[in-house]
Parts: sequence; structure tokens; C-alpha cells
Amino acid sequence: QVQLVESGGGSVQAGGSLGLSCAASGSVRGVNFMGWYRQVPGQERESVATITRDDIINYADSVKGRFILSRDKSKNTLYLRMNNLRSEDTAVYYCNAHLKDDRSWAWYEGQGTQVTVSS
Repeated sequence: QVQLVESGGGSVQAGGSLGLSCAASGSVRGVNFMGWYRQVPGQERESVATITRDDIINYADSVKGRFILSRDKSKNTLYLRMNNLRSEDTAVYYCNAHLKDDRSWAWYEGQGTQVTVSS
């Protein structure tokens, strides 16, 4: 059974850095898309950074130049390095991926991890 396991996050002061990782475990036969999203209670979920099968990366304008998305294809793991964090980056961050298991393609989502930035 495929699942996404997130780690990292936590609390940091403004200007600091944090890292997130998202590992796709189980019988992963293909990866079409992976990305990080975030959500603040009462607000819509927003895309933070995404990467396609062809390694095309997109960042939200609000994180460009501060966040770095990377992927280890051999480990089916996605990383997000967050630098120069701001209070407005505080949110629950979710990993999202379109993966293929032994039978078919499907969307998967991690459990979410809290990032708190204090000013």
C-alpha cells in the first residue's frame, strides 16, 4: 500500500530555516507529480512548490527565492528547504503526489506537518 510520510517542520523564528521531507513508501511503480501545499485554518489551501515527472518546478510567488524544492528519485522522496521564513509562512504543510502502485495511478496526500514562524 502506497503512502506519503512527511517529516520535518516545527517552530522557528522569522528569518530562520526549516526543512520538510515527504517519502513515498510502499510499492511505487511511477511518479507523475509531487508537491507541497499549505493551509491556514479558515483559508483555502495553496500550492507552495511542485515538481513534474520531467522535473519542471513551480513555486508560489510568495516563496520564490526563499524555498527550494528538490527530489531524490531513487528514494521517491521530496524535500522542501524553507529559508528566510516569515510569519505568513505559518501553516500546515501537506505533501501531495500522483503515483502509480502495482495496479493504477492515484492521488495521495501526507498527514500534514505544522510549520510555525514567530516574529
